[in-house]
Amino acid sequence: MARGPMGGGEGGGEGGDRRRGRGRDRDRDQRQERQEGDELKDKLVTINRVAKVVKGGRRFSFAALVVVGDQKGRVGWGAGKAREVPEAIRKATERAKRGMIRVPMKEGRTLHHDVIGEYGAGRVILRAAPAGTGIIAGGPMRAVFETLGMGDVVAKCTGSTNPHNMVKATFAALTRCTSPRAVAARRGKKVSDILGPRKDEAAEAANV
Repeated sequence: MARGPMGGGEGGGEGGDRRRGRGRDRDRDQRQERQEGDELKDKLVTINRVAKVVKGGRRFSFAALVVVGDQKGRVGWGAGKAREVPEAIRKATERAKRGMIRVPMKEGRTLHHDVIGEYGAGRVILRAAPAGTGIIAGGPMRAVFETLGMGDVVAKCTGSTNPHNMVKATFAALTRCTSPRAVAARRGKKVSDILGPRKDEAAEAANV
């Protein structure tokens, strides 16, 4: 009779230790997620109420489009839908964090070259700009550049003005951006062979 409870107590102690260990791991993961979230900046591009027609009537929910970036060259977008606005934004933010891309920037402020992006009916033109120009772009594109950390850029939408198409076309253009260093490495040449000796020195100084 005495050994039974004692054995159960020992087993319970071991199980408690395991549960406490899992709890510490979970707390550590949550702290890491919070630290990562503090470094990222998110912007809500648009929120739209949508309806699904079912047998009993209509079911309303909300669709959110969010862009997330670290303002240091990484940016992502995500869409989420839920019955409540906060939950839709949370889903979109999580998807944006999982699909982030890195964009090479000249001197950490603008594009290396002009580029065109297309997605569906959306078409955008992105142009490099001199220092002090600022962000000249529409609302959805401006949100992308601000979270990306780009300070000087001129953008024009020549297609659909749907926020989803504009954001996806902008990302299609950003994924096509490249740097002189990457082009030189791909072609087996030096940066000076691509830009010339004077521009090569400036590129090396800017670490592009």
